[in-house]
Amino acid sequence: MQDLNFYKYGNDIDPKSLVILLHGYGSNGQDLISLADEWAAEMPNTLFISPDAPEQCEISAFGFQWFSLFDRRADIMLKNIQPAAPILEKFIQDCADNFNVPFEKIALVGFSQGTMMSLYTAPRMDKAIAGVLGYSGALLNGQALMDAPNNYLKFPIYLAHGSSDDVVPVDMFEEAHAFLQGAGYDVDGHITPGLGHGIDLDGVVKGRDFLKRVLYP
Repeated sequence: MQDLNFYKYGNDIDPKSLVILLHGYGSNGQDLISLADEWAAEMPNTLFISPDAPEQCEISAFGFQWFSLFDRRADIMLKNIQPAAPILEKFIQDCADNFNVPFEKIALVGFSQGTMMSLYTAPRMDKAIAGVLGYSGALLNGQALMDAPNNYLKFPIYLAHGSSDDVVPVDMFEEAHAFLQGAGYDVDGHITPGLGHGIDLDGVVKGRDFLKRVLYP
């Protein structure tokens, strides 16, 4: 648990489940931990953990990044995310070990680049997690999941996106949904009309309901 600085909220004595929140490009772990305050009342045995990404952001002196987005061509982003994925996987394993929570009781919540990390890393881990909730993100190398679906772990996924997102276009939601569904994932989600690059109340509520479903079946 020493590799990434992190923030936590909730029951850290004997949690029954973990929600790990992954922030977006140029932000930090404090940003998403505020979601825990919205969800904790209905998830009393859950510990929420929100780490800072491992790299100082290339465009911000105060934020962090999971990988460079200076060049956003698909092949370059894929090259950049590959060394970041093992860092996240180790953090998840460390959280599971430290708090004695099995992988099937761990969910990932991502925003923007954090969603990219979640959707890329979780299928490639050694053990399947409970699910992924992704806001305003994208799926990198979805074709790999389509080409060899049996090579990747399966788990429920919920995606949320704004129709007016000018940072990660809503087309990325449609693409991710199509690839994941084609690869055999249980994937659901919604597009919020008029919403930009952010999370609204409807997204908070539907995200909470998804987490309750996968962590408390």
